[in-house]
Amino acid sequence: MATYIIGDLQGCFEPLQRLLNTINFNAASDQLWFCGDLIARGPDSLACIEFVRELGATAKTVLGNHDLNFIAHYYGFGKVKASDQLQQLLQAPQLPELIDWLRQQPLIQQSTDGSYLMVHAGLAPDWDLTTALAATAEVSLLLQQDPKLLLATMYGNTPTRWTDAITAEQRWRYTINACTRMRFCQTDGALELTSKTAPEQTPGLRPWYEFWRDKAHPELFFGHWAALNGYSPVPGIHALDTGCVWGNMLTAYCVENRQRYSVWAEQK
Repeated sequence: MATYIIGDLQGCFEPLQRLLNTINFNAASDQLWFCGDLIARGPDSLACIEFVRELGATAKTVLGNHDLNFIAHYYGFGKVKASDQLQQLLQAPQLPELIDWLRQQPLIQQSTDGSYLMVHAGLAPDWDLTTALAATAEVSLLLQQDPKLLLATMYGNTPTRWTDAITAEQRWRYTINACTRMRFCQTDGALELTSKTAPEQTPGLRPWYEFWRDKAHPELFFGHWAALNGYSPVPGIHALDTGCVWGNMLTAYCVENRQRYSVWAEQK
């Protein structure tokens, strides 16, 4: 039995199948964890989401920013771009069932023994682990029970500090931004939600994971930040988005043997 944590799929179904062949994935005994953004920008979003859903208990995923934007679009709030290549998914007869399934997915997945945790973008500097779990549980429950209430207030870059999240709507937005959009923070820990480059190209800002270097946390796995090319310098915090949708690699990390496995976006 093995557990593999896989970076952003973003509609890259064919590379996923080659990656599963590379690791000799066995659906009867192995587990697949997906770092979110199952869909958008790649050519086969419908195949990706259907595949993960049909795996049932064999797979776990978290919501990424593209997943949440797609849900919001379905309810009349978010906008889907032509470059997201989501027309086939939008026209699928099973779309309501897929949206319902997406709404059941959390922002954080933690292993049964608590030794590792997966999130799409990261954990806010202002949080400890207990706060992160409570804040994300609140958002997940609302997404299941009253999605329109949540999605109507989801968009926006403020507040940037947890202490400034006074209202429920501000808490929800901060939590979603931290877990699905964040890469950098200001030096005081305020969220910075516009920069997407590599850390060495962005002086004056700090990657979110640097704030967790000296905090108590389980092993953390995240995607979202393709410019890192799968590298985090902080021990116990693993970057897994290696930019498959941009023509680079799709990567899986095996929890048990601590090995990485990657395939190129196009077979070479």
